[in-house]
Amino acid sequence: MAILKKYNLSGAEIGQVDVDDRLLEAKANPQMIKDYLIAMRANQRQWSANTKSRAEVSHSGQKPHPQKGTGRARQGYLGAPQYKGGGRVFGPKPKFDQHVRINKKEKRAAIRYLLSQKMQEQNLHILSCSELTQPKTRAFVQFLKSRNLSGKKVLFLGEDLIAANVQLDHEVIEKSLRNVPKLSFGLVPNVNGYDLALHQDVVILDSALDQFLILLGGKNA
Repeated sequence: MAILKKYNLSGAEIGQVDVDDRLLEAKANPQMIKDYLIAMRANQRQWSANTKSRAEVSHSGQKPHPQKGTGRARQGYLGAPQYKGGGRVFGPKPKFDQHVRINKKEKRAAIRYLLSQKMQEQNLHILSCSELTQPKTRAFVQFLKSRNLSGKKVLFLGEDLIAANVQLDHEVIEKSLRNVPKLSFGLVPNVNGYDLALHQDVVILDSALDQFLILLGGKNA
């Protein structure tokens, strides 16, 4: 049985959460994780870079100088690549249908594997901040200092309010975090493997614990 420690904003331990060892047995191999992360980054590209060839640039078509008599190398067109404003040689063009399909089962397995790795390495923490009613950056800075997380890339994850059917507002937490470098905030159901690989530590809000266990493959998964 794995144990996750729960802290308050002061950094004091206020409880523990037991996680079934079965949820930590995510099966994934390094190549699958790599393929998933590469596919995610490739799908984020816009593929909109566009350059003009010598046939597409707007030029008069006249010769830069006479063919003979100048002693210079013959030139045929001001829109040639060697001239300013000329066309690009082998320049990028917009690409379409470049989306890399990610298998849903592989995606889930990769996310669960990365989360289980965070837990096994003790880089996953539970935070209780229900008493926070207005943005307080200082409170989160104090929490980071107390847990030796200052200067690290930390991902805070809250619950999906629509799915949880609650009225809490994440705006307070987002405003508290946005002025601290290297901190990010997201929702548990929307987390992806790239965010998990990019951040060194993950902090789960205690209100999102049920959704987190579902993501790991627990109840209602």
